[in-house]
Amino acid sequence: MTLSALVGRYWPTAALFALLLALWQLAVSALEIRPYLLPSPAMVWNALWQAGFSWWPHLWITSLEIVGAFFMAAIVGVALGTAVAWSPLVANALMPFLVFVNTLPKVAIAPLLLIWIGYGILPTMVMGALIGFFPVVINTAVGLSQVETDMLDLGRVFSAPKWKIFLKIRIPNALPYILSALKITATAAVVGAIVGEFVASQAGLGYVIANTQSSMNTAVAFASLIWISAIGLALYGVVVLAARLWAPWAEGVE
Repeated sequence: MTLSALVGRYWPTAALFALLLALWQLAVSALEIRPYLLPSPAMVWNALWQAGFSWWPHLWITSLEIVGAFFMAAIVGVALGTAVAWSPLVANALMPFLVFVNTLPKVAIAPLLLIWIGYGILPTMVMGALIGFFPVVINTAVGLSQVETDMLDLGRVFSAPKWKIFLKIRIPNALPYILSALKITATAAVVGAIVGEFVASQAGLGYVIANTQSSMNTAVAFASLIWISAIGLALYGVVVLAARLWAPWAEGVE
């Protein structure tokens, strides 16, 4: 995509952000809002590059947790979705249990994860995976199941075994569905990782936000939110790029 095409596509978004920032700055100045309630955009920008605050260890921990949660959700979700599509018996046994797990309040599960797994990065990854795996299961099962009958009949005409039909017909058909679900999981993994850091963590951007409550350093909390959004956008962008490379014929499937 050329530079002019990028500008033509994203200038409304950039203009909206610029307008919101201008209104934010104007409101803070005109209403004389105290910084601990709502810092100005300039204060948040300074906090992003604050020399006295070490962002990189927290950025590294949170990025590792989000990426780990994403891959956990992707691997487990695809595996379970494949099992559901492979056997109706497995689907009947597994789907009610998966729905039950998905309806559980994840914040309530976080303390149990600490008891079972302990402190550290792993329980935060598991929390993110729990929030993000279900869309992958559903989309994988749907993509593997909703195949044109003519394609399946063609495989049977050539006496292809079930595993080969799965590999050559069902999986390519499911790929756009899986990639669409992974876009949702990319954002859900961010939420899960931050929730996990809120519950129990000694580092990470969620830990930074939790600590700003005692110091009333709201500018740092806003800066942490920007860093979190940047990580989420980067992961989402990687998934979009993968979708364009691996399934360019069905980029519009959502």
